[in-house]
Amino acid sequence: MRTILFRLIGILEVAGGLYGVAAMLRRLLPLGSTHDSVIALIGLALFGFVLAAGVQLIDGSDRGIRMSLWAQLLQVPLIATPVFSYALHSGAFVDVFATLHNMPRLGIDWRLGSQGFVLAVAGPVVSRLGINLLALLSWLALRFR
Repeated sequence: MRTILFRLIGILEVAGGLYGVAAMLRRLLPLGSTHDSVIALIGLALFGFVLAAGVQLIDGSDRGIRMSLWAQLLQVPLIATPVFSYALHSGAFVDVFATLHNMPRLGIDWRLGSQGFVLAVAGPVVSRLGINLLALLSWLALRFR
């Protein structure tokens, strides 16, 4: 069971990492503003790390488990405020979040077979804070091997 779970996590990391690397290269290649290029390079490095972690995890190495722990931990927070925004997901996500506005509300969003990266000094008018529940559960599964 452990092997199947670790391989599933590794497959999601490899697929999302590869898809993310391709998306960041596509974002980087038009050579727009310096700010956009820096964000794309950071995203490229993060998705490359997730991709390498997934490959190592599928191989079954201890290094792959340690790298995947970090890769999953990077995907846990979801922060979208007018001051700062950060979100990363690779392969799949199940976000549980609270929208902070006049009337706070809880929400859930999910997707399989996707990637996403947001890093910005500014963000939306309506703040949203949450966690990627799938990444948190994956981190726990890897942690308590």
